[in-house]
Amino acid sequence: MSLFWRVFLLNAVVLLAATALLLLGPVTVSTPVLFTEALILIAGLAVMLIANAVLLRVGLAPLGRLTRAMTTIDLLRPDPRPAVSGDGEIAELLRAFNAMIGRLEAERAASAGRALSAQEAERHRIAQELHDEVGQTLTAVLLDLKRVASQAPVPVREQLHQVQETTRDSLDEIRRIARRLRPGVLEELGLTSALKALATETATHTGLAVGHRFDPGLPDLDHATELVVYRVAQEALTNTARHAHAHRADLALRHHPTGVELTLRDDGRGLGDAPEGAGIRGMRERALLIGAHLTLGPAPRGGTEVRLTVPTPTRNA
Repeated sequence: MSLFWRVFLLNAVVLLAATALLLLGPVTVSTPVLFTEALILIAGLAVMLIANAVLLRVGLAPLGRLTRAMTTIDLLRPDPRPAVSGDGEIAELLRAFNAMIGRLEAERAASAGRALSAQEAERHRIAQELHDEVGQTLTAVLLDLKRVASQAPVPVREQLHQVQETTRDSLDEIRRIARRLRPGVLEELGLTSALKALATETATHTGLAVGHRFDPGLPDLDHATELVVYRVAQEALTNTARHAHAHRADLALRHHPTGVELTLRDDGRGLGDAPEGAGIRGMRERALLIGAHLTLGPAPRGGTEVRLTVPTPTRNA
């Protein structure tokens, strides 16, 4: 039954009941209207309006839930879909809305997957060029400086040594950037070793004390999942070092009933009311690609906690 006919029949039932009471009941209307007759008519009208409002409220309640879902839904934060209730067009509308959200989420996941794959490929290319081109050029400059310094007078030799140190520091920085763009240790030694190296490198270059704890015997993850976990940890540590005003952060990778769980807690100033930036939304997009669940909130002892719950996929052969 369509929404129009449901509303029409609800009103018709109420009006027919009121008409039957006037025709068959003992109530009559005099001219002029007596006070008691006016009270009876007003009471009957109030009863009709209340009954009509209750029936319409019950019939249209699913539309209210649908409206709230439409105004609050976020494709990066999958929430339970509105329950399909009601009859006829309302139930069909709810089913259509849920199907539309499913298509949008699938399309967004596919689009984000292509974008992140292109991003990883571009990072790989830039890291390779930094290592092969800029790195080798600076290495050649260091060798030339060493050769020239060995033949230069003592005052000039000291200045050349300072230039050597500056060049060596620049070479180390380029290598560090290349490692962040392409974590070779992840491919060679696995996720745990890569996270340990990330914690050590962050502590060395930012002054942030980074502790880490990794459960032994963690389940195997495929390469795509390991890369997502690593990138989320990398982005979370970067945000902590840049924005949290924290002194310490603790990185952990533990067993979870359905897989593994990555957590990062810091003792900084917390998230506050600041809107989510591109880094956090990027973490959410990566989490959706592997069916993981990402949450950000206050840590138990202050600061911020980032939690990534990852289901265990089957490693590809």
